[in-house]
Amino acid sequence: MARRTGSADLPLHGGRVPAWLAERMARLGALMSEAIIHHYGRDELLRRLAHPFWFQSFGAVMGMDWHSSGITTSVLGALKRGLKPRAGELGLHVCGGRGRHSRQTPDELTAIGEKVGFDGKGLARASRLVAKVDSAAVQDGFDIYLHGFIVADDGKWAIVQQGLNDNLGQARRYHWLSEGLKSFVEAPHAAIEGRLQGEIVNLTDRRAAASRAGQVEMLLTLGPDRIAREYALIESEAARQAPSSAPPWLPHLIMPAHHDVRASDVITRRLRGNFAAAAERGPQDFPELLLVPGVGARTVRALAMVAEVIHGAPYRFNDPARFSLAHGGKDGHPFPVPLDVYDKSIAVLKSAIARAKLGRDEKLAALERLDRQAQLAERFDVGPTVERTIAEERRNSHLYGGRSVFGWAPAPHGRDDRGAELSPRRSEDGNRGPLREMSRTGAARTRSPAATRVGDAAQMKLVFPPRSK
Repeated sequence: MARRTGSADLPLHGGRVPAWLAERMARLGALMSEAIIHHYGRDELLRRLAHPFWFQSFGAVMGMDWHSSGITTSVLGALKRGLKPRAGELGLHVCGGRGRHSRQTPDELTAIGEKVGFDGKGLARASRLVAKVDSAAVQDGFDIYLHGFIVADDGKWAIVQQGLNDNLGQARRYHWLSEGLKSFVEAPHAAIEGRLQGEIVNLTDRRAAASRAGQVEMLLTLGPDRIAREYALIESEAARQAPSSAPPWLPHLIMPAHHDVRASDVITRRLRGNFAAAAERGPQDFPELLLVPGVGARTVRALAMVAEVIHGAPYRFNDPARFSLAHGGKDGHPFPVPLDVYDKSIAVLKSAIARAKLGRDEKLAALERLDRQAQLAERFDVGPTVERTIAEERRNSHLYGGRSVFGWAPAPHGRDDRGAELSPRRSEDGNRGPLREMSRTGAARTRSPAATRVGDAAQMKLVFPPRSK
């Protein structure tokens, strides 16, 4: 059986994911999923998808808006597109989606079941039950409009579904897992994500067992018409008693309404640990990581956060905003998506997985070392502030092919806050021109023929020469 594993409350956002990002999300999401399966197995990927904090971090590292309701739709869509060609190899299938696609889930499950051998009709019933529980048994004011069902060939599954409340301008995401659930109607959730919105009728609470039994008995003895009359009488005489919103032991993520990433949204010591790991492990692991042409320090920094999403423990994901600092966000927050860096991250991961299939795990092992090094380095808590990091990324966005829904990031003009001349030419991961860097004295200089480490200990910044043509 299964259980609900958690939930999330998210600001309700409209709009679509642009094609240039959707295609990349599908590729990166599928590769990260494949890496998790390679290291930890399918069951672990299902567990992670059923955790609201990890799911939000997963979407943020892929360049989707870090806090919005759109992460749910875009991540499920990316996985459905990206994993479909690998379904036979990985034994994993993504069904459902938003709107009419959600209603096709039972048919999809039945068809896949006939093909691979699990009980598709039984899982179709589970799909309908889960949707009913979160829409009818938990009356929290959110109407379900998205239902994603991720199922393995052995019949194990995770469900991610989302409801909306137009009056509040918010969405609530619910997570389920087919591991440990004893009942669909008694404490089935693994987590619910969302803010307390006032009165919630939660008939799945263990304390509501007598109420559920009483309702069935009333329906049999009184009939629907009599029940309707009695309810109207009760409602007119007294307000209903407000129950608790969600079981306190379930992970419950609440995302803020503001678009910009603020220092309060990020655990700074972890961010600095990611940066320090890129600086310390990068040079040692470049023989494995840099076989992909054009990969430089900025890509390694992004890969450090990708590695954490692949290998990190659940407690590491209570600041999902931090992972948006890997590949930015489509709306320009915290900065435009650096397409050059994004493409190199995909290339490194693709190459690592291809080698792992041949029994050569050195590249995947290098990524795992990045994650371990980040956890060791964060204890020193030395490095740039969140504000400084974002400001530098915005200033250099054009160097990395920065793009958002508003267009390409323009090249700045004049001088930066330290007096160094700003170059409009793109470089580093793009290898399209010299990268302006700062010496220890603050003077601008061009890149030397060999890779050098520049800046003070707080910056821990690596600069590498452009690839010779």
